[in-house]
Amino acid sequence: MLYYINGGQMRPTTPIEDNKRVLIIDALNMFLRAYTIIPSMNPQGLPNGGTIGFIKSIQKLCRNFRPHEVIICWDGHGGSEKRRQMNKNYKAGRRPVRFNRRMIELPEDQVKKNRADQQLRLHEYLNNMPMIQLMVDFVEADDIIALVCKNKKNADYNKIIVSSDKDFYQLLGDENVFIHRPSAKEPRDPDYLINGKMLLHKEGIHPNNYALARAIDGDKSDNIEGVPRIGMKTIKTNLPILEQEKQLSCDELFVYCRMQVKQKNCHKKLLEYQERVKDNYEIMQLYESNISYNGRSTINYTIDNFEHAFNKLEIQKMLITDGQGQLNLSDLWAAFKNIIP
Repeated sequence: MLYYINGGQMRPTTPIEDNKRVLIIDALNMFLRAYTIIPSMNPQGLPNGGTIGFIKSIQKLCRNFRPHEVIICWDGHGGSEKRRQMNKNYKAGRRPVRFNRRMIELPEDQVKKNRADQQLRLHEYLNNMPMIQLMVDFVEADDIIALVCKNKKNADYNKIIVSSDKDFYQLLGDENVFIHRPSAKEPRDPDYLINGKMLLHKEGIHPNNYALARAIDGDKSDNIEGVPRIGMKTIKTNLPILEQEKQLSCDELFVYCRMQVKQKNCHKKLLEYQERVKDNYEIMQLYESNISYNGRSTINYTIDNFEHAFNKLEIQKMLITDGQGQLNLSDLWAAFKNIIP
């Protein structure tokens, strides 16, 4: 049984089960989660938790959600450059990703090489599975996912985005879009499957205005500084205008703040930091227009014409080589039963 939240209440939902479902994976988000947590080693004594953990996560997701399509979206080479041109501090100062504490210690250059090797190996596995991989140079996976959600072939599908990134909440204005946060283990967990109604109930913000709220709040993970002393709780309490379905512009929000008879500190701060909010909003929004015409055409063509196949023999060879021969291919095959004709 699949679940979603409606009006704050957890209940089974038949629409998700009745409609076809497409899983849309924020690939690097999932890979790094496995890379840092899974204490797996290959026969050469090198970490391979990112690769193997990713495959096991895909297997579990397919078993739980029974998708009819799986689309894996990667950041392209130089994917952050466009947003970094808007804000030079974008994603700057991030701490290096480290292995699980139980893993061996490697020199920094070997850590980088191992991570790259694991990602390449993962691409090899996924190329032998019935799932689409998408990557476009100079484009982040976030923008690719926004485009995938609008693909005509998937128009009537329920689209389940798998990511811990809250930037995707702005896509929940489409009633057929849901978000699964990987940290949620059980269907009764409030973050197991989130839709727009749940977001509005919990945050007091309509998905169409979530990017604007985030522009005010900022994003520490991307090194985007928000308006001082204004967080999401303050936004929910003092900016009820963000509950409405109409997508507001920054200027409309500022007009709202000026018109308050009794201006609170929140309204005054927003007017003081107008330029920061505008700059942040440009960065926070997910744009399919960030993808070139050729890039969009290639993505849509790939989705519309992809031929699904599962190369059991090749995957079995790879698993044995990687010291993972115990992984049950029958379970993997069963997880893909809705995808492979």
